[in-house]
Amino acid sequence: MSAGPPAQPLPVRPLHLQPALLGLVLLGGTLGTAAREGLVLSVPPLGSFPAAILLINVGGAFALGALLEGVVDGGSRTGWARSIRLFAGTGFLGGFTTYSALASGTDLLLRAGDVVPGILYAGGTLLLGLLAAGAGVVVVGSVRRRAVVGRA
Repeated sequence: MSAGPPAQPLPVRPLHLQPALLGLVLLGGTLGTAAREGLVLSVPPLGSFPAAILLINVGGAFALGALLEGVVDGGSRTGWARSIRLFAGTGFLGGFTTYSALASGTDLLLRAGDVVPGILYAGGTLLLGLLAAGAGVVVVGSVRRRAVVGRA
C-alpha cells in the first residue's frame, strides 16, 4: 500500500495575522503612548520650542538603536527576541516617539515666524535622532564585546 504523497507543511501565518504578536505591539504601543504623554505634560516647552518632543524622539532613537543591537544575536525574527522587538521596538518605542508631533511643532514654529528655530528643530531632531540611534548601537555593542571578553 502506498502512503500517498508526503504531507505539505501548514503555511505559517504572517506576523501581522498572529493575534499574540499583535497583542504585544498593541500593549507596547499603549504603554509607549502613555509614557510620551506623561513626559509631554511634565516637561514644559521652552517658549514656543517643544523641548519634550525633541527629548522623546532623540531618546527613543537611542533606545531603538540599543534595542535592535541587543536582540541582533538572538535572531530577532524568531522566539523571545522577536517578541521583545515587537513589544519594545514596534510597540512601545513606536508609540513613544512621535514624528507627527515633530512635524506639527515645526509647522507651529514656522507659522509663528520662528523660521530659524523651526528649521533647527526639524533638522536637529532628525540629525540628533540618527546620531542617537548610532550611539545606542555602539553602546550595546561595546557592552556585548566586554561581556564576551570577560567570559574568555
